[in-house]
Amino acid sequence: MTGSVKKMTEREQILKAMQSLPAGGHFVWDGKDEDDRPATEEELRAGVEASRRGRGRPSGTGSKEQVAIRIDRDVLAAFRAGGAGWQTRMNDALREWLKDHSAP
Repeated sequence: MTGSVKKMTEREQILKAMQSLPAGGHFVWDGKDEDDRPATEEELRAGVEASRRGRGRPSGTGSKEQVAIRIDRDVLAAFRAGGAGWQTRMNDALREWLKDHSAP
């Protein structure tokens, strides 16, 4: 029951704020509080684009396959020590090895 009372209070505040807008519907920002600044056209478009995108991870290229593999801890630690992108670096190292060791 408290949730509905809160929603009614918020609704009433919003309606009151809408009624107190300046004539013509234009809002003039006083430059003091950034939270009061109206959104620019660019920000509004970016918000619409963001809402069109789905949540979560972006879809991959479909060229990779997830596998379970056992790797020695010291080798894994060495790749991880390089920071972000360690899986890509490991993939590149394996690809480089294949260039030298694959049959023609």
